Amino acid sequence: MQRPADENAEASRIMLGLLDAVDQNRAHSQRHLADELGIALGLVNAYLKRCVKKGLVKVRQAPARRYAYYLTPQGFAEKSRLTIEYLSYSFDFFRQAKADCSDLLRAAKGWGVESMLLVGRSDLAEIAALCAMQEGIAIVGVVEPRADADKFIGIPIFEHFDTVGMPFDAVFISDVADSTGTSAAAIARFGRERVLIPDLLRVRIRQDDGVAG
Repeated sequence: MQRPADENAEASRIMLGLLDAVDQNRAHSQRHLADELGIALGLVNAYLKRCVKKGLVKVRQAPARRYAYYLTPQGFAEKSRLTIEYLSYSFDFFRQAKADCSDLLRAAKGWGVESMLLVGRSDLAEIAALCAMQEGIAIVGVVEPRADADKFIGIPIFEHFDTVGMPFDAVFISDVADSTGTSAAAIARFGRERVLIPDLLRVRIRQDDGVAG
């Protein structure tokens, strides 16, 4: 289950992305916005209606039954506020993620982990890769089912565990979108002792080695 803090952060990300697209004249259609923001078309419609209702965006009819979107002064102010909020969140996230990854990988090195697999392509995966390099732990690849490339920061991407042809000592959960589900799947396959989960993901592990959301 997504936590309230995660939901608020995601809502802020979508709102900032939408306002920025309108400001940069990239809001050619709701479908275009949905593709750019990576969300459902219906969600774009709901956010646009919310922006119009709040007085952040104005809509004008354009030729060929299309609509043009414009930021209002309130919209510009909200975009600035959300940008500052996002940058502050990003800094706090990096600081906590680096501390968590460093502590966890230092401990893993002491347990004998020499190589690992990242599970989930994300900002957290980049930070984990950096910390792994500092600890002398090799990253053999990244498991990402929805990948649209064959490499991530120079690391090979695999669609699932079965396609990883190299041995590894542990898997590191770097999926921030569904950390609970990904952790549960990894533990079911490899056992709790081989799954590294940073504290900032707040994945709770039950005594029976199960995962609680």
